[in-house]
Amino acid sequence: MKTITHIIQDPMGLHARPAGLLVKAATGYASLITITAPTGKADAKRIMAVMRLAAKQGMELTVTCEGADEEAAAAGLEAFLKENL
Repeated sequence: MKTITHIIQDPMGLHARPAGLLVKAATGYASLITITAPTGKADAKRIMAVMRLAAKQGMELTVTCEGADEEAAAAGLEAFLKENL
């Protein structure tokens, strides 16, 4: 199991566009990927679950990857979060 944390820098928070891109990135991996925010926990491969987090700027997200490609998933999603959120 690999875990990464990221503090949202985007002034608009985790809104529809980056949430959709995040889900698209997560579905490229076989691992089970979950996102935990102060507002709840979500399966990173389900857009409605990610949107339900309503994560705002300054909130810390914890992404947990568990499975066969967890190393690649964690590295890829960490890069995505730094670039987009």
